[in-house]
Amino acid sequence: MYLPFDLTPLTAAYMAVVLFGAAFVRGYSGFGFAALTVTGASLVTSPLHMVGVVLILDFLMIFQQWTGISRDVDWRRVGPLVAGAAVGVPIGLWAITQVPPDAARAVMAVYVLVMCAVLLRGFVISRPQGVGHHGGMGVISGLANAVGMGGLPVATYFTAQGLGARGFRATLIAYFALLDGVTVPLMWWHGLIGWDTLVAVAGGLPIVVLGAWLGGRHFFGTDPQEFRRFAIGLLAVLAVLALIKAAV
Repeated sequence: MYLPFDLTPLTAAYMAVVLFGAAFVRGYSGFGFAALTVTGASLVTSPLHMVGVVLILDFLMIFQQWTGISRDVDWRRVGPLVAGAAVGVPIGLWAITQVPPDAARAVMAVYVLVMCAVLLRGFVISRPQGVGHHGGMGVISGLANAVGMGGLPVATYFTAQGLGARGFRATLIAYFALLDGVTVPLMWWHGLIGWDTLVAVAGGLPIVVLGAWLGGRHFFGTDPQEFRRFAIGLLAVLAVLALIKAAV
């Protein structure tokens, strides 16, 4: 059996578990799929290998999740975010392709740890945020999406503004659809999407569909805030392990 990215049967099984868990988190909370998958993958392969995979899978999951959320999307936020991301993504991709895999792994791990700390700290933005603020956050998100993690800063931004759970989830999903549409063609242009990417997507799609479906049904009946803290804590642990791997 052909395995992409020089994975062994053992590491491929590990990645299947990572994909399922990350998809469950995405289905439940609306974010975290790419960050968990890429951080988990960095323990067994170059994190850049999985960025294209998770972005394509993330886009495909949106079709599964779109029913029933469109009325809750805040398009006034989505438009400026996407405009900013269109500026940030090309810069981020250029930067990340200039560094070796271990350096990319270290940068990714530090970024994830900072985002986890910010999410857990629970910062509050009390002033209304306008088009310029949303556009600036879009630039930051676009830069981060070069490693498939453009959702974390936006999730932090929405959380700080106290966006309601339904609007939070729906607006993030809508933004991810457009962000992925900007990022994937540019990744292909940079040679970061190839045959192995498509093989991994085909193998991973049934896994993430099941995980997202179970997460969307609140399968475990967990309190949303408790589950969110658990997901962030898990992401932080994976980031620490990735940082150790980059250093040794």
